[in-house]
Amino acid sequence: MRAIRGLWRWRHNPLRRATDLAEAWVALATLLFMLCVAPVLGVLVGTAADDALRRSVHDQQQTRHRVTATVVRELDRSPLDVDPETAAAGDLRSRVLAEWTAPDGSARHGPVLASIDSPHAGDRFGIWTDQHGRTVARPLDAATAATHAVLAGTGAALAAAALAEGARRLVLWRMVRRRYARLDRAWDRAGPDWGRTGTGS
Repeated sequence: MRAIRGLWRWRHNPLRRATDLAEAWVALATLLFMLCVAPVLGVLVGTAADDALRRSVHDQQQTRHRVTATVVRELDRSPLDVDPETAAAGDLRSRVLAEWTAPDGSARHGPVLASIDSPHAGDRFGIWTDQHGRTVARPLDAATAATHAVLAGTGAALAAAALAEGARRLVLWRMVRRRYARLDRAWDRAGPDWGRTGTGS
């Protein structure tokens, strides 16, 4: 709104400089970009991200399988043994040596993270594996994918708006520098004669 008021104020003002009008037009163009182009860009990026993430959700749900593993023995616990996708803050999981049967029927064993507080040999728990029994992260769910898509679109819109504002500030900075340079040159021409007799001052 300030840009529109600026344009209206400078429309017929006798003190208007060309740079004043240019600054108002730059501000108006930036405002229109932020209100019209940045949201559209955000929607496009969000839609593209949503499509990609939906395909990823579908692929992961087709290729990742939940199987039951059996604890062989507990391994040393580490503060780093946290699943970032499922664990709450401060939720430590037990690191155990376990064995399980892969979806293709092969027997597997190895160290995994178990959602058991005090694991004992023979305890059973669920893990996610690929078709060949290799442990993988749990598949992405649709709600998480949608959240990531919304965040991507919002981030793109905000980045575009910030870029437009940065460009506006750069243009205004260059205009102000040129204005000061012209003022300095005018001052250099007029300044030395000020106050002297016979100079018409």
